[in-house]
Amino acid sequence: MMVKTRFAPSPTGFLHVGGVRTALFSWLYAKAHQGQFILRIEDTDEARSTPESVQAILDGMAWLGLAPDEEPVYQTARYSRYKEISDAWLASGKAYRCTCSKERLETLRATQMENKEKPRYDGHCRNRDILPSEHESYVVRFKNPLEGMVLFDDRVYGSIHVANQELDDVILVRSDGNPTYNFAVVVDDADMGITHVIRGDDHINNTPRQINLYQALGAAVPVFAHLPMILGEDGKRLSKRHGAVSVLEFKNMGILPHALLNYLVRLGWSHGDQEIFSISDMKKFFDLDHVGRGASSFSYEKLFWLNQHYQKNDDPADVAKALKFHFDEQGLDISNGPALSDIVQIQAERCKTLAEMCEKSTYFYQDILKYDEVAVKKNLRPVVLEPLEALFERFEVLSSWEADVLQACINDVCVEFDMNMGKIAQPLRVAVTGGSNSPAIDVTLKMIGQRRVLSRLADGLERIRARAVG
Repeated sequence: MMVKTRFAPSPTGFLHVGGVRTALFSWLYAKAHQGQFILRIEDTDEARSTPESVQAILDGMAWLGLAPDEEPVYQTARYSRYKEISDAWLASGKAYRCTCSKERLETLRATQMENKEKPRYDGHCRNRDILPSEHESYVVRFKNPLEGMVLFDDRVYGSIHVANQELDDVILVRSDGNPTYNFAVVVDDADMGITHVIRGDDHINNTPRQINLYQALGAAVPVFAHLPMILGEDGKRLSKRHGAVSVLEFKNMGILPHALLNYLVRLGWSHGDQEIFSISDMKKFFDLDHVGRGASSFSYEKLFWLNQHYQKNDDPADVAKALKFHFDEQGLDISNGPALSDIVQIQAERCKTLAEMCEKSTYFYQDILKYDEVAVKKNLRPVVLEPLEALFERFEVLSSWEADVLQACINDVCVEFDMNMGKIAQPLRVAVTGGSNSPAIDVTLKMIGQRRVLSRLADGLERIRARAVG
């Protein structure tokens, strides 16, 4: 039997890290067993589902590289199939029409709560044989078995059993004719041949009801694996400050997609003490036996550490492709400066994210600098006027603009004016970059280029002269 998994998000909001981890585990399990992975958009909540949310899911999955093996399936395109099953179940007695009002159900629930009973539908319409012509509004309910137990072996939580007496007659079709989550999911999984359902443990209470629906369909019951929640570092439910943001926000933040996947695969799963996992490693080693039952904590610090690891160790050309997105967002022309792969090589050690790398590298591509006035005031002082003028003269006549040549010029000026390296390098850095932080000064000068260095140094000298006479 071929393994077949699915990721089934509802497009009622953004795709966040909890959903991405579920998608990743489902994708990896299929790949680890040479199976298939399906993306199903569960858009039956038409009032809350939006095209923008659908597109965000598709874009997020594409950015992460979690490609499904078939075209995405949309539940709204399968309404006729759900009606076919519900009609057949009504005809065979597996389902019935229920006309209980909202007020009756609320009263029933309040009474049960007052009596310290588990709230559940009491089967009021179960044997009434209501015809559709008799009432304008009704729901369709499933005739859940009244006796016996539902048993299943969850791959994370182990053996779980629930008495059918604790389960009510779940609604299959709402009064507006739309299928409910529990019904549509089961029909879809059965039709699509899903063998393993990997999802969040917030769905674990739905599983016994769904197993009864699979059996009513005469379909094979999938293997279930319910994943514990991801919490913030403070132990509370994820919020935006913890990481419950759209996965595409991590792209905007400058996180490499495989760094995010590496981080998420370790939230609840382990392979010995290994922390760094390539995509091929994940496919090779992933299993459900080593998914833990405890909730995981989302840590930006750990994510940034992994991201910087990949920035430093990936092929600079590959990192540069991802970095280009951030320069495009800033409206910077990357043809007007050094190759981005060179930027990666000099900045990866200094930056935790690609967005930070872009921010700290804009001066390589700009003709007009934005100056840090605090750094200017501290470093561009009259005392360095003569040394910088001497350096300008040396730079101006250079026919070779290489790092070692530039460093030799700086060294010569240090000797000539009896200055240590920092006394000349830092004012020079501020003059040519606008700020006090950059990679090694010789490499920085080389990559900025002779034309821009001379122009910026000339501007810096004018600032110093103006300050000297002012």
